[in-house]
Amino acid sequence: MPESTALQNTSLTIQADQPKPISSDLFGIFFEDINYSADGGLYAELIQNRSFEYTSADNPDWNFFTGWELIQDGGSCLVELADASPIHPNNPHYVVLNIDSTSGEVGLINQGFDGIVIREGEFYDVSLFARNLSGTIGTLTVRLVSRTGEILGEAALPKPTLDWAKYTTTIQATGGDNYARFVLVTSGSGALALDVISLFPQKTFHNRANGQRADLAQVIADLKPKFMRFPGGCLAHGDGLDNMYRWKDTIGPIETRREQFNIWNYHQSVGLGYFEYFQFCEDIGAKPVPIVPAGVCCPNTGAKFTGLWEQGQQGLPMEDMGEYVQEVLDLIEWANGPITSTWGAMRAEAGHPEPFGLKYLGVGNEERITPVFKERFKMIFEAVKAKYPEIVIIGTSGPRPEGEDYDDGWSFAQELNVDMVDEHGYKAPDWYWNNLHRFDSYAREGATVYLGEFAAHDMGRANTLRSALAEAAYMTSLERNGDVVRLASYAPLLAKQRRTQWLPDLIYFDNTQITLSVNYYVQQLFSLNAGDVYLPITIHMDTDEENIAASCVQDTTSGDIIIKIVSRSEVPLAAGIDLSSVSTLEPFATCTVLTGDPLAVNNPNNFWRPVSVLPETSNMAISSVFNYEIPAYSLTIIRMSTSRSV
Repeated sequence: MPESTALQNTSLTIQADQPKPISSDLFGIFFEDINYSADGGLYAELIQNRSFEYTSADNPDWNFFTGWELIQDGGSCLVELADASPIHPNNPHYVVLNIDSTSGEVGLINQGFDGIVIREGEFYDVSLFARNLSGTIGTLTVRLVSRTGEILGEAALPKPTLDWAKYTTTIQATGGDNYARFVLVTSGSGALALDVISLFPQKTFHNRANGQRADLAQVIADLKPKFMRFPGGCLAHGDGLDNMYRWKDTIGPIETRREQFNIWNYHQSVGLGYFEYFQFCEDIGAKPVPIVPAGVCCPNTGAKFTGLWEQGQQGLPMEDMGEYVQEVLDLIEWANGPITSTWGAMRAEAGHPEPFGLKYLGVGNEERITPVFKERFKMIFEAVKAKYPEIVIIGTSGPRPEGEDYDDGWSFAQELNVDMVDEHGYKAPDWYWNNLHRFDSYAREGATVYLGEFAAHDMGRANTLRSALAEAAYMTSLERNGDVVRLASYAPLLAKQRRTQWLPDLIYFDNTQITLSVNYYVQQLFSLNAGDVYLPITIHMDTDEENIAASCVQDTTSGDIIIKIVSRSEVPLAAGIDLSSVSTLEPFATCTVLTGDPLAVNNPNNFWRPVSVLPETSNMAISSVFNYEIPAYSLTIIRMSTSRSV
């Protein structure tokens, strides 16, 4: 680091006598099922392709038996896909094992998503649906088996009957393995139908049945997000009208949910469905922000085959729009209605009699603002506002923070008096620094802003400190404009190592490890140090180059004042901080600093520097006017205690 003689003079003056209320929901998260975020990720199910619904539409190399292998130990077995008399119309396929094994075992092996993690002493719930179609099928045995063939636990299930029935058991693991396998075997002679074969750890986040992977959910919870947007993103409006995310298909018992291909070229079991999303929001203290299709599919529908990006938008037939509008209204009743209402009763039956308290509803995502879109959006918007005027409806302005769809999206929102507009933008780090005053000129009346997807894309799409600091600088401007920018979320949230379709992301994981990017710590620090009042701050530097960004907020609940300072200077800066406008100020503050090489990344695969940038917190003495040395390439957060108001 350069010697302190290289320091430049900087001053920051806080005008605590000019407070401005800002959004208390400003910083949240956006969950989209991309990069294997749900199945094989946050959703704790350990069996891959549990319902045999994989097809080549998911992935050209996949079929109904992907993820499975046959066991023929002393017997023979032929497997086929069937669809006659399924468990439920939404779950149309199952497998039939044609078995001839009087002296040995035959059955199935599943290796999960890149292996199954089994921990010694922990309990795992097994469930499956079975039906004896013909002949004499013996008892079913389910096992957890290590990669070396050691049995880590097993249990027997009764002989299947002539009708579909659900069979359940629990296995306590006698050993552990990060690459275990699930095995199901039987004997006899005849035809055995199987479907919805599940292996679920009892140890989930908040011990929820059909819940989330505990460690991954916890690092999301540790962000302390004020809201969570879900399920997308492009996933919400889908790759074609048949692939639109329909919330009713994702609730109820898992065997009644409608699985479908993922727009990101894999599969959605929808085990993580709307009930689980809302419950997870509640568990982490985040307001739910569901995004429903605006009656149109993704503008990029079919682009992976045709190369015609932004040309594939299609609208639901107008004769179907009345039913679809009712579907959106039913969602609000399901989330907020009393148990005496039709959909509120269904929520209560699922285990949540109290309303979820839905406040925000997004309609559409990155849409082209065409007549097809506008006609359908208007129908949804007017119907929701007529029945539920208290719901804040979030419109769309396309995928970029400029251009035709951006301009048309805002004009259309103002024409309808939409509550909020969803802006997106992925730009280079310098763009964020060059646009620190973007929202200063936005109108203070009319539609407000949800910055639904943003991330600084550095060279190679790497999660560098430079990108994180660019985001931090921009977030200081979001706080300054927190009266008009009401919500903001980095995107995407999750990425499974070696299974990614998009970079950069906030949290990287595999089956056993989690890596928190530098960008994660920026988002966390802003969320943990958010306020509901903005205090104007004046920055003066002895240079015209804008290398410093700063904001100051107050949390009126605690009374704390929080200053955030971002520097992209290559040398430390000597700063004078003037708080003389604050009437009462404790003499000590906490100071948290995130700093390092601007190109540093937190990479678990880097042997020499697996994690290189972490925040460090210390105590510091302060007064009404004090000096602070701003480190080069840094985010600093100074949190001070005061009386409850300034």
